[in-house]
Amino acid sequence: MKKVVKRGLFGVLLLVALGIIFIPRLGWLETEPTQQGGKKGRAQGGNLPVSGIVAQYTESTNGITAMGTMLANEEVELVAEIVGKVKGIYFQEGSRVKKGQLLLKVDDADLQAQLERAEFQRKLLSEKLERQRILLKRESISREAFDQLQTDYNVLQADIELLNVKISRTEIRAPFDGVMGFRYVSEGSYVQPNSKIAAIVDNSVLKFEFSVPEKYASQDLKGRKVSFRVTGNERIYEAEVYAVDPLIDVKTRMIMLRARFYNAKSELMPGMFAKGKLVVGGKNEYIAVPTEAVVPEMEGKKIWVVENGKAKSVPVETESRSAKFVEVISGIQPGDTVLTGGLMQLREGMTVKVNLTRP
Repeated sequence: MKKVVKRGLFGVLLLVALGIIFIPRLGWLETEPTQQGGKKGRAQGGNLPVSGIVAQYTESTNGITAMGTMLANEEVELVAEIVGKVKGIYFQEGSRVKKGQLLLKVDDADLQAQLERAEFQRKLLSEKLERQRILLKRESISREAFDQLQTDYNVLQADIELLNVKISRTEIRAPFDGVMGFRYVSEGSYVQPNSKIAAIVDNSVLKFEFSVPEKYASQDLKGRKVSFRVTGNERIYEAEVYAVDPLIDVKTRMIMLRARFYNAKSELMPGMFAKGKLVVGGKNEYIAVPTEAVVPEMEGKKIWVVENGKAKSVPVETESRSAKFVEVISGIQPGDTVLTGGLMQLREGMTVKVNLTRP
């Protein structure tokens, strides 16, 4: 019995000794990956790779960028003004027409019959009125009877004038010289008031409508020249500003202008997109950055720059923009390193490694 107890105690002591030897080693095995992981974390927490450009002035001697749309000098959608059957159509789609030319006629047979009857009644009533006037002078009839007859005549005269107006509305004439668009009715079809007939466009003169930043509102822009191109055409055209909107758009801080272009050869069409320069004289310098560099926020816009090797966000103000660049008027200076790529991972004060590209 004593031998069994001694053996049991010896086994317990042996296990305790082994635990003292191996448990620290196991702890070392557990902590080793953590230390290695810590080294890896510090490696990953190094300089964040980003791309950027060096801000610099862009000089333009031609003036302010102008982008807008070509508008027709006059454009009207012709519609029916009366109910009836289309009796005749007197124009071809795409044809040129003259002011006052008859374009469409609605059947007016019923109105003509009503007019003929009313004019006959007016003739009879006019003769009767003359006889009654003679009798009134002789005091053979009362003033009340004569006044009633005069009123009947005046009402009939008003009815005749109304019939003439209705008959005139059965004809649709060209309001100005122009080109006819597609027609939407056929001969024999019935039309209602406001039924679309066709459009007529005067494109002999086009209006180039565009906007410029409000800082140019104090300048005398009327009479300035605008050189521009249209999509799909490399030729440079020239127009002259003839009107400046008296109001500034409070949302865009831009002012609208219209320039007149004489389209004698019908080279351009209304609706074309145009881009050019408004000549204001002298040289125009500005800082242009890629559009992706400008980050919109609730309180405005910001740009990320590099200062002492660290990322810093600065609020900026912008004006005109193109498809690729934005004009920055405050917030950055020439020589600043502006970040354009990797912006989603940036945090204030983060150390960055910039790969500079050409703007």
